[in-house]
Amino acid sequence: LAFSAAAMAQPALFVEGTHYDVLGTPVRTADPNKIEVTEIFWYGCPHCYAFEPLIDSWEKNLPADVAFVRSPGMWNALMEVHAQIFFAAEALDVLDKVHGAAFSEIHQKQNYLQTEDEVRALFTSLGVSAADFDKTWKSFGVTSAVKKAGTKMREYGIRGVPNIVVNGKYRVTGDGTKTQSEMLKVVDFLVNKERTSS
Repeated sequence: LAFSAAAMAQPALFVEGTHYDVLGTPVRTADPNKIEVTEIFWYGCPHCYAFEPLIDSWEKNLPADVAFVRSPGMWNALMEVHAQIFFAAEALDVLDKVHGAAFSEIHQKQNYLQTEDEVRALFTSLGVSAADFDKTWKSFGVTSAVKKAGTKMREYGIRGVPNIVVNGKYRVTGDGTKTQSEMLKVVDFLVNKERTSS
């Protein structure tokens, strides 16, 4: 209830073209019965690193009709490696350990996870066997997931990170907001907009 009330309390504050953009062509979501919120991020992005605690806290209070999804952004070779980290961790069922650790490795230890050996060392330090990592890292499933995320990013029209896409229809870039917390208020507003229009 508080989620809806907060979003409804400030409808005039959030304006199309300033705080969010409407996608020219809506992008299909995974579950039509949920309002999908997708964060486009990059492990190497300091703004994404700063955003993590906020979005983690926000995710913990999501209503049942909202599905939160993370998707790696990529427009160069290093970002593709980092996307591979995300999907390999997901395939190995260690994303909850690897996601935060990858951010910390890059932003606290200045280890930019540029090579397969550096990534393998991170995974093995978190309890994944080298054999399991090697079998998964370049697997068909991971390679396909990276390609699919790249396609989706282009469909969303993403040119920076962190960006958030609400229900495959609205893109929130943060350009029109003063803080990352306000960016999430725009997301809440758009979720409520989708809820009341359905």
